[in-house]
Amino acid sequence: MRCVIARFPFELTKSGVLESMKGIKPEQVMGESVIIGRRHYPVKQVGQVITRQDRRDFSADEVLRAMTRLGFTCRALPKAVPVGMPGSLRQASGMLGTPVSV
Repeated sequence: MRCVIARFPFELTKSGVLESMKGIKPEQVMGESVIIGRRHYPVKQVGQVITRQDRRDFSADEVLRAMTRLGFTCRALPKAVPVGMPGSLRQASGMLGTPVSV
């Protein structure tokens, strides 16, 4: 499949991506990820490996579009609950005016 990443055309295949990522240790996922085989790789790491370009030269969206079109599963990092956010019981008790001791 032909795709453009960082204004450069690339001919990518699913088997070619699998081969390129073989033996590459996944970095810690902090944002969007691509599942290749059984591993979750950060999108920017995948883009760097398959294009051999610096991560600053392309966007995560470009790589996500290409990986999705090739049939890979792409995931966004779930939004975390902010620290200090009251739990549902504490919130409900607060609305009723009854403080809950934990």
